[in-house]
Amino acid sequence: MIFDADGVLVDSPHEWAWREALAGFADPADFTTAFYQAHVAGKPRLEGARAALEALGDSEAGAHAAAYAERKQAVIDRLIAQGRFDAFPDAIRLAVALRAAALRTVLASSSKNVNAMLTRVTLPDGSTLPSLFDADVSGHDVPRGKPDPALFLLAARTVAVPPGECLVVEDAPAGIAAARAGGMASLGIARLGDEALLRAAGADLVLTSLDQLDVAALGRGTLRARAADGSLDR
Repeated sequence: MIFDADGVLVDSPHEWAWREALAGFADPADFTTAFYQAHVAGKPRLEGARAALEALGDSEAGAHAAAYAERKQAVIDRLIAQGRFDAFPDAIRLAVALRAAALRTVLASSSKNVNAMLTRVTLPDGSTLPSLFDADVSGHDVPRGKPDPALFLLAARTVAVPPGECLVVEDAPAGIAAARAGGMASLGIARLGDEALLRAAGADLVLTSLDQLDVAALGRGTLRARAADGSLDR
């Protein structure tokens, strides 16, 4: 399983930082959660900056993108240093269950801020969240960002698993599209009421909590959810 981080493992301050940094380029009030999910989430920083400005009608988005991205990075560095983020408990439970089931796991986020956040998340045994994963390719430079599959294909190569045997866990349509482009199955985690966006992007399964995933079935090669009563939702 290949995990994105922002919105999947941690409730990161990325959306907040993008919105705060927008002042002077466009109206921050237009940068809603739905806008973030549709245009920015999952993309590398410069591509996200350009996409946001273009969608907000900036006729010089290409010229302004680098400055916007730099300002956003300064904001998120401050927010991370202040500890303005939390890990999702269901994600930690899933990572622990996957390790117990001997399934390989890789962290693969476009963000270069991932380690700064995840190493601040301490587990009950005193280790940090990255220790639950077999590899981490987050923040690596790849030829193109999501929805291109380059980062996820790198993650698969890192643990020597064929793409067709990989499952990507994502909260952003761009990430779901990247998984599909790489020939991988995808699980969309809809924490923001954005189930429709993830399904439209082609997610093989969409859940509102990672606790709903049937880990035992996954170990047998079947992707499915558990019903609320614990029975299998087929």
